[in-house]
Amino acid sequence: MLQTVTTSRLPEGPVLAELDAPAGQQANVPIILQIWQMFRRWKWVIAGVLVAAIAAGVIITLLTTPVYTATARIEINREQQNVTSVEGLESREASRDIEFYQTQYSLLAARSLAERVARVLNLATNDAFFAAHGINLESGLFGSGQRGPISTAERQRREAQAVGLLLRHVTIDPIRASRLVDVRYTSASPELSARIANTWTQQFIASNLDRRFASTADARRFLESRLAELGQRLEASERAVVRYAAERNIVSLGRTTGADGRTESERTLVAADLQAINNALDVATAERIAAESRLRHAGGPTTEALSNAAINALRQRRAETAAEYSRMMAQFEPQYPAAQGLQQQLRALDASIAQEERRLSSVSSSERTREFNEASQREAALRERVTELTNRLTQQRADSIQYNIYQREADTNRQLYDSLLQRYKEIGVAGVSLSNISVVDPAKIPGAPSSPNLMINMALAVVCGIGLAFLIVLGLEQIDEGLRDPSSVRRLLGLPLLGSVPDLKEGTPIESLSDAKSELSEAYLSVQSSLAFSTEHGFPRTLMMTSSRPAEGKSTSAFGLAIVLSRTGKKVLLLDADMRSPSIHIFFDHSNKHGLSNFLAGEDNWRGMVLPTQLPRLELLCAGPTPPNAAELLSGDRMALLIEQLATEYDHVIVDSPPILGLADAPLLSRAVEGCGFVVEAEGVPIRGLKSALSRLQQAHARIFGVIVTRINAQRAGYGYGYGYGYGYGYGKTEQA
Repeated sequence: MLQTVTTSRLPEGPVLAELDAPAGQQANVPIILQIWQMFRRWKWVIAGVLVAAIAAGVIITLLTTPVYTATARIEINREQQNVTSVEGLESREASRDIEFYQTQYSLLAARSLAERVARVLNLATNDAFFAAHGINLESGLFGSGQRGPISTAERQRREAQAVGLLLRHVTIDPIRASRLVDVRYTSASPELSARIANTWTQQFIASNLDRRFASTADARRFLESRLAELGQRLEASERAVVRYAAERNIVSLGRTTGADGRTESERTLVAADLQAINNALDVATAERIAAESRLRHAGGPTTEALSNAAINALRQRRAETAAEYSRMMAQFEPQYPAAQGLQQQLRALDASIAQEERRLSSVSSSERTREFNEASQREAALRERVTELTNRLTQQRADSIQYNIYQREADTNRQLYDSLLQRYKEIGVAGVSLSNISVVDPAKIPGAPSSPNLMINMALAVVCGIGLAFLIVLGLEQIDEGLRDPSSVRRLLGLPLLGSVPDLKEGTPIESLSDAKSELSEAYLSVQSSLAFSTEHGFPRTLMMTSSRPAEGKSTSAFGLAIVLSRTGKKVLLLDADMRSPSIHIFFDHSNKHGLSNFLAGEDNWRGMVLPTQLPRLELLCAGPTPPNAAELLSGDRMALLIEQLATEYDHVIVDSPPILGLADAPLLSRAVEGCGFVVEAEGVPIRGLKSALSRLQQAHARIFGVIVTRINAQRAGYGYGYGYGYGYGYGKTEQA
């Protein structure tokens, strides 16, 4: 019967998950849910911090002096707008670098530009300028504080102060992906802000033009000195080239470029003559070889015979006739008339060919000898001329090394001189270019202050308040070491979670436990179901309920478990062993005149001390009168004897023990029972106190089945654990029911 009841009412979810999880492992609780629970616990602290932050924001906004921001917008082009087509000192490619605009932004915020603005507006003597930035000159900030003419040293201090104020209150804001830049200036005077913003952009354009003109003037002076020096060097180098060429008889016909396109060489008259004579020598050598060949083959087939057109035509005709005769022999005999005609044609063609060859070979050998001699003489004469020109070219090439040195020096000086002369002409008109900076929108006098902004300040106050509240909550979380999350019992205490008991919103535990459908009854039914798996024989026969300190719910837990067990049909005895502060008899409206203390003092009739209750299978043994020393009574053997006798009479014995910390009763009682349950109040005793109490039980070799967390505020902690989910006995109930 017990097994049927416990398995049918076994709760699902966190309890079983906690029992099945390995030691030290915490149930998976989403981090968002943990943060939400933390904020709900400290919601009033967070609300107070936010209210204080908003109030501080309002006060700061009301006490802050209004300031006005004027904005002037300029456009910075990469390319300079030149009136002429001549480039300036900087190339167009250089201005396209990514550093160009960063340089311009840095120049806009440069101290030199602030000094120009301060001088143009004469801010050192402008009292309104300093007043607009919260500086009172009459307070003696710059010296004596008296009115009238100021000294040179004081003027310098004021100018330095004015420049510092300008740099601190100006803002350069480039517009992304454009050439536009906003120049903003902020002060307490709207007219002064607009005036300074416009002057800032104007002076930036003027300083840009001044730098350009100054750079071109320096460049012109430098180029003039360089041109005079290079002119003299060019003249000297050209004279050296002409003089050396005349001495070495070098006549240059121009320069030639090698096959690689990079090597250049000087072409002279001797080299040209050598090339022409060498070409003629090649032709003469070929003619001599041809004449020698004809002379060697005299009397045999000559080249003329082999290349003669008439002979070749006769041979072609003979070949065709022979082919036709061969085809005819495949069908007829040689005596066939047509075949005999072809034979006669072949003999006639052979005779003609032989006659023509004899005619060509009739040329005399003396003529061939004469042709060979003439070709040999012509070849020898040309070869002698080539040798002579080669020797002259070799000598001239040796001389050309120094000649090329002179020539390269002259060419280099000429190129430098021409390039500097051209650059000098360009710089003369480079200053005519227009500025590449233009004002798009001049600054206007602002009609409304830019700061303080109430909405922005409130938003910042809320953000700061949230951040501060978060830090405070984290600090409070670290200080507050109480057990808040039942799912962290195994991780923090190393024990399984038997169940969690909700905090009653109204009524008493006795009233709630008397209703089997109440949340409290359901909670202790879950605890009873968890304890049913703690031993091999099910729910422990003798169980002690204890806690680390008083008022954590151990007596209520013992009372609730006893009622739940009695409803399952088991005979249960509830023993109040807290003789120092008994409370179980109050639950049943009984007196505490006789009880456990009497038995431990020597009375053996414990059955006469057992009291009935409203439940038929639940009986009560009160604590009895308070003894002088309860620990001395519990240290004897009579407590173990009593528990042994009670276990034979009842199915289960539930013992309500005193708290652990500061008392020796609970460790002594743990030796007499099968095991104990440890009751912990949510957000009560710090973790270190709970561990100390458990350590005392473990030193007494007590068997601890698990932990029961009491007084769980489901709405505050956000845990749930079956409470308020709408299932159980309340499933399907209507408002009328």
